[in-house]
Amino acid sequence: MPRARILLGDDHALIIEGLRSLLSKDFEVVAIASNGRDVVTETERLKPDVVLLDVSMPVLNGMEAARQIRRSMPQVKVLFVTQKSDRECIQAAFRMGASGYVLKQSVVAEVGKALNDVLAGRYYVTPLLLNDIPDALFHPQQNPSELFGQALTPRQREVLQLVAEGKSNKEIAKILNVSVKTIDFHKAGITEELGLHSTAELTRYAIEHGMVGP
Repeated sequence: MPRARILLGDDHALIIEGLRSLLSKDFEVVAIASNGRDVVTETERLKPDVVLLDVSMPVLNGMEAARQIRRSMPQVKVLFVTQKSDRECIQAAFRMGASGYVLKQSVVAEVGKALNDVLAGRYYVTPLLLNDIPDALFHPQQNPSELFGQALTPRQREVLQLVAEGKSNKEIAKILNVSVKTIDFHKAGITEELGLHSTAELTRYAIEHGMVGP
């Protein structure tokens, strides 16, 4: 049987060479690309079976590259190999059309299985990222994007937005018609969930995630 054709996208030469060396025995590596724009161009030209790419890439980020590939060439599978492990990034990857998500720290042990699963029409997620998700909820035949929803509740997002807008706890409590103690509770939940503690860090997060303008 002919080997599956793979295109590799990453802007780190060592990662690319490592992946090529790791995969060349079982798969045909048809091209490599060091930026997202070239990933899309080479995918259109060569039509590989699977594109492996990073989330963070120059010129065109991996998410947008994946979206363009899946829109124009839905038969091409996309497998992310990245260091990014936040839930929103994982969710976005699958919503953009990815079939798999592998952490770079696990790539040597997992990428072969991930590729075989993706080629077989299944979804693959690094097991480490599924630690907090009950086994019964993950089905390899179903897009797992909903398992990685927003980490914050709608009320926490409201509170975070108001914090980022410079409101005091007392002002937030008045706006939301709850007690200051309730706002303290929500803020504690936000800082625990995000691992951010200062107002500056929370404001930066809110800006980066489109809750408030810069």
